[in-house]
Amino acid sequence: MAMRILLYDPDGRLLARLRPCRSWWCRGRGWMFRLRMEEEGLFFVFPRAGRWETAIHMFFVFFPIAAIWLDEAGRIVHAVEARPFRVYIPPRPARYLIEGPVGLLTHARIGEVWTWREEAGESGWGWL
Repeated sequence: MAMRILLYDPDGRLLARLRPCRSWWCRGRGWMFRLRMEEEGLFFVFPRAGRWETAIHMFFVFFPIAAIWLDEAGRIVHAVEARPFRVYIPPRPARYLIEGPVGLLTHARIGEVWTWREEAGESGWGWL
């Protein structure tokens, strides 16, 4: 059974279902070499908070994505439309990163606290 992350805005509204990405392999690969984003997004969990530790590259990612960095309290510290073949570093330390469709940026406000919970799921990854 696959695990998934349910992501909520400050009002408790469900924003997305995400696939957790904790391993070195998952964090390193991300969306590389894929031709399009599947329905699911990714929820990156880094070993520690930092700027350089949570930087991302878009090399061999062929489509734009929403990249939203959160600190250890779940506060949004940076949100950007990440474009192919560029590098992105959050301006403040982050511990978590959400990568998903660009439309998710319409919900992201710097300083807002998003919450999440992990649950077992069958399938049905996707954005609400």
